[in-house]
Amino acid sequence: MHPAGGMGLPAVAARLAPMSPQRQARLLVAATRLLGVLPWAVLYRLGDGIAALWRRRDARESRVARRNLELAFPQLDADQREALHRRILRTTARQALETLKLWTRPPADNLALIREVHGAALYDQALAAGGGVIVAAPHFGNWELLNQWLASRGPIAIVYRPPESAMGDAFLQQVRGVDNVRQVRAEGAAVRQLWKVLKDGGAVGILPDQQPKAGDGEFAPFFGVQALSMTLLSRLAERTGAPVLLAWCERIGDGPGFVLHIEPAPPAIADADPKAAVACLNAEVERIARRDPAQYQWTYKRYTLRPPGSGEVTPY
Repeated sequence: MHPAGGMGLPAVAARLAPMSPQRQARLLVAATRLLGVLPWAVLYRLGDGIAALWRRRDARESRVARRNLELAFPQLDADQREALHRRILRTTARQALETLKLWTRPPADNLALIREVHGAALYDQALAAGGGVIVAAPHFGNWELLNQWLASRGPIAIVYRPPESAMGDAFLQQVRGVDNVRQVRAEGAAVRQLWKVLKDGGAVGILPDQQPKAGDGEFAPFFGVQALSMTLLSRLAERTGAPVLLAWCERIGDGPGFVLHIEPAPPAIADADPKAAVACLNAEVERIARRDPAQYQWTYKRYTLRPPGSGEVTPY
């Protein structure tokens, strides 16, 4: 007999298929809530098991992280690189499950996990000045918890790259849709929307270390390797005069505890020369990632596109 009362998986899929993306997303949110009730210790053990499985099966996450470490840390010997690779997968799996739990809890409960905040006055002063503020938040530590902290200080527009599926996009809209958060798709109309937010004195949050489409960025070194990098953040800063703050929520200890940091970005990040601006941006992201490389998102194919005319092929 098939599971689900005699109804096979194809029949279940057939019943789900006609559902709207919004309804599918609501079901996924409900499933996420079930995962979110697990105690932190259990959740982290589950993450450790997922990381071990990635390594054992040489999953995509394992392969991409290993290749990125070969490119970014050529000075490490094989044993050092494998040790870092193991830590990265463990942290990545934990962070993924951790985020699902954060999405299912009241933001106030999540903010209690932040043990220290350094630089909050910089953010508050920038908002109070009325000229807008741009937050550059690398994929380091837990950026979703950072989003919730920023939203606790007032409205913020967050740029995001929508998933390919409509259901995935609807899911993000629901779980990230806390008070004061406006999600802006990283598409052509984004620049106009963000420009208006900044001109109105609002806050904009950007994850600046994702690879843009070919032709939409500039190449600059990132851990010693040329990486196609976004110019959106620097162009907004240069044209609006809004200050840029670097922000990250760094994991401490072995449990759910974090320290939040906010620092002013160097003036060169808003340089009129896009190459100089992107070089500054990448240097700052690298500086933050080097604080604890295991907390950076090395499972992302950062170096897929290569400089025109270089003759290089994708390293993945």
